[in-house]
Amino acid sequence: MKSFTALLTVVLACFCAGVPSTSSGQSFPSRPVTLVVPFTTGTGIDILARVIGPRLSERWKQPVVVENKPGASGNIGTDFVAKAEPDGHTLMVTVNTYTITPALFKNLPYDPIKDLAPISKIALATYTFAVNPSVLPANNMKEAIDLIRKNPGKYYFASPGNGTPHHVGMELIKQRLGLDIIHVPYKGFAGAMTDLVGGQVAMMFTLVHSSLPYVRAGKIRALAVTGAKRSPQYPDAPTFREQGIDFMDDVDAWYAVMAPGKAAPELIARLNRDVNAVMNLQQVKDQLVKQGMIPTTSTPQELAALIKADLARWAKVVADAHIKMD
Repeated sequence: MKSFTALLTVVLACFCAGVPSTSSGQSFPSRPVTLVVPFTTGTGIDILARVIGPRLSERWKQPVVVENKPGASGNIGTDFVAKAEPDGHTLMVTVNTYTITPALFKNLPYDPIKDLAPISKIALATYTFAVNPSVLPANNMKEAIDLIRKNPGKYYFASPGNGTPHHVGMELIKQRLGLDIIHVPYKGFAGAMTDLVGGQVAMMFTLVHSSLPYVRAGKIRALAVTGAKRSPQYPDAPTFREQGIDFMDDVDAWYAVMAPGKAAPELIARLNRDVNAVMNLQQVKDQLVKQGMIPTTSTPQELAALIKADLARWAKVVADAHIKMD
């Protein structure tokens, strides 16, 4: 009897060793994976998801489906992922507006720290301080700042809407440099850029790759770019730091992959390895560069620290500027 019990114990141990553990992430993926994009099709986030989706599918041997769930400045899709099963089969591709909306919406249905788990950054896009030279005849940030300070309340800046990164980025510049510029919100990027080019507004804080065609055509002028070094898309424009403004190095659009907050640490580590492996593929890097993005990766811990810092930074900017949603 003892020998039978011992044999049964060995058999069960071997069987259990061969069964993948859900908590360790070894059973992932067991079915198709959904990449939720909390914005509409054609946006930078959507493009990113559709670039990495097929590569993740190859790696996971399972279909990877991109599902757009737009609405409420990304909150609808984000809440969907926050409440999904934390087994890795529902993930989110998002952008740093994720750290701005909590300051704009006081009753979010999710906690941005507890209810979503960072996996990795996947790309960056830098911003530029762009002006219409016929309205604001400046060749650099010093000249622009001097003109604005000499004419408080005279100049207007455009944004694609209240609470957008373009808006809060310019509010940060205003607050830190003590500038009096009037905000004109538009319903989207196209209208804002049209009026900047047309001279109805003087300036805009906008993504480099979105503004570059107008810069190269001579319709607007890029005075400075964010980032610790010059933009690979437009190396002719100096950074803010090169011009003595030291708080804009990390004011960029960062894109990331997130999971439901209760996902096991072992699963997050597995997802991080797989996402980073895909982001290091040369074909993926080439595709993103063509879209004006800078491929990058991070650890979950690095992304978590970035999210925490940005939540605090943008909460202060939004409060100090008294930004209200329409």
